[in-house]
Amino acid sequence: MPEKQQKHQTLVILHTNDLHSHFEQMPKIATCFKELRRRHEGNEILTLDIGDHLDRMRLETEGTGGAANIEIMNATGYEAMVPGNNEGLTYAPDALRSLFETKAEFPVIGSNILDADTGKVPAWMIPYHIVRKGGITVGLIGLTAAFTDYYELLGWDVQEPIKAAAYWVEKLRPQVDIVIVLSHLGLRYDERMAAEIEGIDVILGAHTHHLLEKPLHIRSTLVCAAGKYGQYAGEVEIAYNVRERRIERLAGRVHDVSGCEDDAEIAGILARNAELGRRALDIPVTDLAEPLELDWYGESPLGNLLASGLRRWMNAEIGLVNAGQLLRGLARGPVTLGRLLAVCPGPINPCRVKLTGSRLLQALEESLLPEFQSKPIRGFGFRGEVLGILCLDGLTVRYDPEGKPLRKIREVLVNGEALDPERSYTVGMIDMFTFGVGYLSLHEATDVEYLLPELLRDILGEELQHPERFQEAFESRWQPEGI
Repeated sequence: MPEKQQKHQTLVILHTNDLHSHFEQMPKIATCFKELRRRHEGNEILTLDIGDHLDRMRLETEGTGGAANIEIMNATGYEAMVPGNNEGLTYAPDALRSLFETKAEFPVIGSNILDADTGKVPAWMIPYHIVRKGGITVGLIGLTAAFTDYYELLGWDVQEPIKAAAYWVEKLRPQVDIVIVLSHLGLRYDERMAAEIEGIDVILGAHTHHLLEKPLHIRSTLVCAAGKYGQYAGEVEIAYNVRERRIERLAGRVHDVSGCEDDAEIAGILARNAELGRRALDIPVTDLAEPLELDWYGESPLGNLLASGLRRWMNAEIGLVNAGQLLRGLARGPVTLGRLLAVCPGPINPCRVKLTGSRLLQALEESLLPEFQSKPIRGFGFRGEVLGILCLDGLTVRYDPEGKPLRKIREVLVNGEALDPERSYTVGMIDMFTFGVGYLSLHEATDVEYLLPELLRDILGEELQHPERFQEAFESRWQPEGI
């Protein structure tokens, strides 16, 4: 006779989100997960990541094309993930396909991601995942933030996530006992899904780096999130009545992993990939005959060189970038890809926009104020410490250092001609400014065109291969009166 089915079963979900290639945390997470699995021995375990595991600011990720992350995820025992914007927007589709098809031992769920050409989910993704855990059937849906303008440039059609969630919940609900949404959308979207869509049991959140030490209970849905950078690991416990096909209890918590020992296997994988990354990025870009210095709070040749690169790359009249995008200057001698990554790590994209002279003038005035130069920025691809002064190309600004705030500038020349406050200028700048971050008047740009998948350091690397342009970078754009 068949064995009598157990009446009650417990499903334990282990989850992480927004690690952003903080490899130093990954051995601790693996230890935490092993301890939780031991603690829940006899129960069913499901291990998930909610996106932005990869971040190209780290040499382990950049130097291995993301393979270091996937190898560690495999060894840690992840069973599914949803891509975050850091995966989806910083890698070309072919690079992602190659990475996940050849390396990942777990499915990648993209419930609102279609190939723009075919209108179908890419072959290396699945729109949902049904997994059997003991006597429990679990349906997984994965949603990523719809940065439509960006994804279109990469050949993706990312659908509105709430509508996609409602569609897949309705499709899966009759087939499964438990519906879990892997949501790389942010807390507000998670709250909205829980409030508006019937049939979701658990939402595992990400994207806005929120930490829910106590999960939210919204109607019948448990909303969870484990912060950022691998500082915490999440745990959800679901007590399920198999005979009556219903959830009897939902509970969640997070675990601070700082006290965990490093798992030896994961630490070994990390060390090996760090060396592989270093070797891969030890490729010379140029050999500097003289240093290119950087100043976050004043004009500097490296900042000017990057601004001129943006102007040239985007075929614009003006180039603008904040000095804080660069972390340090470049010393005399060889510059490798690894050094370029260390100097300019952020996944920031260039863009071309139209800006009126009056909005440019506002940003230039703000750029002379210490409160703007020293402003800390969090998120939006920024990987620096402070905003920094605006680095310029195509502009000459004469100003009075002792003038009143927002009244310091005496004259602005655009390629030798006086700035016209009413005229629209073509500007090559960075996407971060279009999000209303930093110098706020730059957010009022029109005719915005993003360039993907190129990153800011790609432009800097191109400029560094043309030494004839260096002398121009030493020419002053910011010209104080009376000094």
